[in-house]
Amino acid sequence: MLTPRVAAIHDMSGFGRCSLTVAIPILSAMGLQCCPLPTAFLSTHTGGFEGFTFLDMTEEIPKVAHHWKSLDISFHAIYSGFLGSECQIGMVSDFIRDFRSPDTIVVVDPVMGDHGRVYQTYTPAMCEGTARLAAQADVITPNFTEAALLLHIPYTDLPAGESGCREIAERLSLNGRRSVVLTGASAGPGLTGAMCFDAKTGQTSAIQTRRVPQEFHGTGDVFTSVLTGALVKGASLPDAARQAVDFVRACAERTAQEALPMREGVDFEPLLGLLTAKP
Repeated sequence: MLTPRVAAIHDMSGFGRCSLTVAIPILSAMGLQCCPLPTAFLSTHTGGFEGFTFLDMTEEIPKVAHHWKSLDISFHAIYSGFLGSECQIGMVSDFIRDFRSPDTIVVVDPVMGDHGRVYQTYTPAMCEGTARLAAQADVITPNFTEAALLLHIPYTDLPAGESGCREIAERLSLNGRRSVVLTGASAGPGLTGAMCFDAKTGQTSAIQTRRVPQEFHGTGDVFTSVLTGALVKGASLPDAARQAVDFVRACAERTAQEALPMREGVDFEPLLGLLTAKP
């Protein structure tokens, strides 16, 4: 039986747990073959580090795609995250068009900002391009900032509370055509997790856990990597979100106990066995 393949289109940072250095081990631990397509290589990620190197891989993306196509490689999932330019967004869109089959799950993490602020590298044109890319997805995993950008409303105008989270997820579903996992959604005091709209069932559900009162870099990448892996293995959207929420919480608890610097990300590697044990 062919081991399921996931094409992971992200940047790679040599230090600081995020993007491909998160996606590759997590998907591998879940029993999937991760086929990385790097959009850039950085010495470290950009959050909390100065003087980092940056190697733009834009020119390589269509070359890799062309070679993979010539080999007739197929993918059970296509999973994209942070992208470096408007040009790259178009290339990922082309990749989805060329490699998608009826059985391919397309997961787009529409990385554009956080805490109400758009990332410095994201221009208005890139935000519009990301919205078009997300329209091709079967599943999107925005945070609240990205949800506001996709809905074209001010961050401060997002509806609040559990009912507000449900409204946001459902409004992002393109009238029920795509699944939405709104990350960082809280259904009550001391809780955090995700609000999921499942396009297959038309149901919206809150997946919650205890909140670890600390911020960490890379948790979004950890979350969406676990979610993608679980979906490829046949889990329902709520069950996949539950696996992702629980794993992120376990990683956050471990990292908080060790008092690691925020910029190093979550110490997930010793906990990969939790994912390996999942059927």
